[in-house]
Amino acid sequence: MPGDADLARLLAGIDPVLHPEPHVFVTVPVLPEGLAPVATIREDEGLSAVVTAEDAAAHGLAGTFVCAWITLRVYSALDAVGFLAVVTRALADAGIGTNPVAGFHHDHLFVPWDRRHDALAVLRRLSRA
Repeated sequence: MPGDADLARLLAGIDPVLHPEPHVFVTVPVLPEGLAPVATIREDEGLSAVVTAEDAAAHGLAGTFVCAWITLRVYSALDAVGFLAVVTRALADAGIGTNPVAGFHHDHLFVPWDRRHDALAVLRRLSRA
């Protein structure tokens, strides 16, 4: 299913879902066996991964940025223009930093764990605007 690129429809259909467990960012040369990241990216310095805080601890990894994972369930096109800019601007205006990650079907936001409910409120308001 191709994603939608219409900004008005994307914003109206944000449909944010909060995943229940805290996550952290880690960096490793290679993924340890059994580590189940929700996102990875290869950088010059190593492999960055987002994992549950529990999984990081179980593998002896020092995680940083305890965050909440929010999935925007709207099917967004990878070449949609301005969608994440509007979303991240609304969160920034509320004083909430975010690390967005684009998936094939959906966009995902990693926000400070202690601001997760505030972030959901901002996203729900944005979808009604």
